[in-house]
Amino acid sequence: MLAAYATAPNPSDPLAALEVGERAEPDGPEGWTTVTVRAASINHHDLWTLKGVGLAPEHYPMILGTDASGIDEDGREVVVHSVIASPDWSGDETLDPTRTLLSELHPGTFAERVTVPRRNLVPKPAELSHVDAACLGTAWLTAYRMLFVKSGVRPGGTVLVQGASGGVATALVALGAATGYRVWVTGRSERKRQGALELGADAAFEPGARLPARVDAVFETVGEATWSHSLKALEPGGTIVVSGATTGVNPPADLSRVYFRQLNIVGSTMGTRAELEALIRLLGATGMRPVVDTTLPLRQAREGLARIAAGDTAGKIVLTLD
Repeated sequence: MLAAYATAPNPSDPLAALEVGERAEPDGPEGWTTVTVRAASINHHDLWTLKGVGLAPEHYPMILGTDASGIDEDGREVVVHSVIASPDWSGDETLDPTRTLLSELHPGTFAERVTVPRRNLVPKPAELSHVDAACLGTAWLTAYRMLFVKSGVRPGGTVLVQGASGGVATALVALGAATGYRVWVTGRSERKRQGALELGADAAFEPGARLPARVDAVFETVGEATWSHSLKALEPGGTIVVSGATTGVNPPADLSRVYFRQLNIVGSTMGTRAELEALIRLLGATGMRPVVDTTLPLRQAREGLARIAAGDTAGKIVLTLD
């Protein structure tokens, strides 16, 4: 079957590790099922895999991709939940110490077919396209959990989203704007800032800019480049929710500010199957849809990954299969 995969870890030139070609059909263990993929979206996780982050060398070659929408073996349209918990795990899958994502231990979704545990399939509503549904499992689910589960901020509160144009950031803006939050963003370019405003943000600022007021929560996916600004932007007792660090994982701690202002720093990783179901219901109730920057056929996966690596996006990049 056709697939896009990482041949070996390549920290200095990750795209050189990418191949698009034939791979063996997937074969999952007992309790797993095969999904015929119709669409799969690209995430920073795929670049990390190409670089060799989070994946042991012996697991290469590895088919990339965590997100997908497609058709299961019974002909039902489904959305794939990519957090793979232990077979005997119950409760919040993200807290399972041995959890993995698709494309870490098991082949991912950038392929004509993927195998997943049956419990990881969520029915796709007919009104949601495969392209839209393929955006939900990582970026939009991560944003949902950050905003509604981890931040502690209720509608009417003011939140800051660092880095306006990434997949998680655009999801945070859309979700917050649709549910009554006052959403501020930062963006490196006027185009990115304007795109966030068009999506529903109340105000957009240059990175590091002095804000009109302090905020109740900051959503961090950027890391070192924005961390100091995030701490300074918070109200006393406010919360930073961190789900990634695309510019580096070793920001200055500024501990005196953390304890003197009693700031909360909360980690957030992906989301649960139940949260994915709730996110899908929210999209149905509001008519909101993921922001899709570009759709490309699977054979053009290199182009999509290059754009992610360059930060040249305004929403999700989705790979399609006919």
